[in-house]
Amino acid sequence: MTLLRLFKILLVTAGTFGAAALSQAAVSGQMHEYTVDGMAFEGYVAHNSNLPTSRGTVLIVHDWDGLTDYEKQRADMLAAAGYTAFAIDVYGKGRLPTSMEENRARSGEMYGNRAEFQKRLQGALSEAGRIDGATDDVVVIGYCFGGAAVLELARTGAETEGYVSFHGGLALPDGQNYDDVAAPVMVQHGSADPVSGMSDLAALLDALQAAGVEHSAQIHGGARHSFTVFGSGDYDLTADQASWQALMGFLADKLD
Repeated sequence: MTLLRLFKILLVTAGTFGAAALSQAAVSGQMHEYTVDGMAFEGYVAHNSNLPTSRGTVLIVHDWDGLTDYEKQRADMLAAAGYTAFAIDVYGKGRLPTSMEENRARSGEMYGNRAEFQKRLQGALSEAGRIDGATDDVVVIGYCFGGAAVLELARTGAETEGYVSFHGGLALPDGQNYDDVAAPVMVQHGSADPVSGMSDLAALLDALQAAGVEHSAQIHGGARHSFTVFGSGDYDLTADQASWQALMGFLADKLD
């Protein structure tokens, strides 16, 4: 882990847990190989080795460019906060996109085959239960493509403690609904997101309400797509910090 990356982890978590808690943080992260239906995948697991027990398990679904340092950094931040974090791989080992065209192709494969998409998400959720130090209670979070994946998994009726979508695709695929969602859903979204606008958010909230699903949404005024992605043109520090604090509250409520 680079000094810059560690600094960012400590900076973001300091506001929530304080200097004393951070002095006790010993973040340990490693790649984690697993299989789903015979296909190899490679995720990333992070935990705090100074804690006797984990506060809970958080499964992270990556953006459309695959599992990168961004998701690993978020996993390390969660580990510093006391959680076991599993950043999963949706595309398969050795299939990390290397261009915008490949980003579209890989994500398009999943959007075009929802059954396969769901199988890989459910397989990763099952794998989380086999990770050393993980807990039975799991919250699933995701960014952009991963935010859409969070809702995809929720619609399968998977048993978790909750779902959090950060600037995800919110449109409901044909033939799907929210009737089987078995855990609370929280949405973190920018009001200026050009990918899924406020009408998409309103439709999602209407659908969750009609299905009787516990839900909440935090709208970040003026924030565009990818407002949490460090270094991106859409990065918004205020929205990023506010959404992270909301996540910390959600995790404390659902996992602690």
